[in-house]
This record gives sequence, structure tokens and C-alpha cells, in this order.
Amino acid sequence: MSKEIEAILALAAPVIPVLTVNRVEDALPLAMALKQGGIRVIEVTLRTDAAMNAIAEMKKIDGLLIGAGTVTREGQLHELLSIGADFAVSPGATPKLLEAGKRVGVPFLPAISSVSDMMQGIELGYRCFKFFPAEAAGGVESLKSFAGPFPDVSFCPTGGITEANFKHYLELPSVLCVGGSWLVPADAINQQDWSRVTQLAQSALGK
Repeated sequence: MSKEIEAILALAAPVIPVLTVNRVEDALPLAMALKQGGIRVIEVTLRTDAAMNAIAEMKKIDGLLIGAGTVTREGQLHELLSIGADFAVSPGATPKLLEAGKRVGVPFLPAISSVSDMMQGIELGYRCFKFFPAEAAGGVESLKSFAGPFPDVSFCPTGGITEANFKHYLELPSVLCVGGSWLVPADAINQQDWSRVTQLAQSALGK
């Protein structure tokens, strides 16, 4: 279970763009712009009515793994499985959702913000977590503290991650990649400025 999501996060390194898509027609050009910038893994948040259809559209592009964020219910996991999503990410981790994440068949990355959250996930077999909201939950220093008692746990920090601080997270051995929305500014999407998206992706990857 954790091995699958760890492999996806390793492929995503150093960053997974976290997208909010309001118009399905933006899905393909946005994904192509990110791919041209060197991105291989994309997370689309389930915060809009267009999200599921946007994921289905992006899945048409070869060479990209497309997953969903803001997953809060088991039913969403089943829907993601039906449209061929590559992974799912939650903003938190209830016992019910953790159990569903093991059962449904979509590689699942649950979010934690504390040691207690993490221990609950570990008890159910998880070893890889989203750390959210990363900056508000203590950022790099919290992850350093986690590493002592939990050396075999890995993370994808998300929330407050920016172009200015993401490299500090990547210096930690426990961090496989980060999630960030700075690669896909809302105004760039609204203006369909796909070249800007490509440039931001290239910059994040050091190209």
C-alpha cells in the first residue's frame, strides 16, 4: 500500500503541482503546459464541480500520473477508481477514510498534522503521509522532530509551500516531494497563460 504511493511521490519529486480547475476546457492545456515544464505527477483538488471531469481529461495525456486531492469520503475513492485516477490525497485522516484507503484500490496518501494522527495511520499500515497544513503545523522543524521516533515514515508536505521555502523541506531525508500551488497561479489559469505555467514548472525543477 505505502510502496505504491511512495513510488508515485518519488516520481513526482521535487514537486507535485496542486491544481484547482474551474473549467473542464482548461484541463488538457494546463496539464500539457505542466508536462512541457517537466512535471510528471499532478494533483487536482476536488473543490470544484469540474474536478472529476478534469481528471478524466488529463488522463488522456501519456506520460502523466493524475490524482485527486481534497478526498474526504469513501465514495470519492470509488469514483476516482472508476475514472482511472492514479492516486488520491486527503486533507485529514479519519479511521473510516484510512480503512477505505486500504480497501478501495486507489493508491492513497492520507494527511496528518500531528504525531497522534501519524500513529493512527501507522497502526493501519501506512508509512507515507501528506503533512498538512505544513507551515501552519510547524513546518520543517516539526518534520525534524517526527524523524527521531519515526525514522521509517516519509512525507509530502503541502500547505504554505512556496517557491521561497520548498527547498528547505526537500533537504530533509523524510521528504519525498512537496505539494504546491505556486506553479499554477489562479490568474495564469484564468488568462490561459500556459507558457507562464510551463516556465514556473521549469523553474521549480531547476531547468
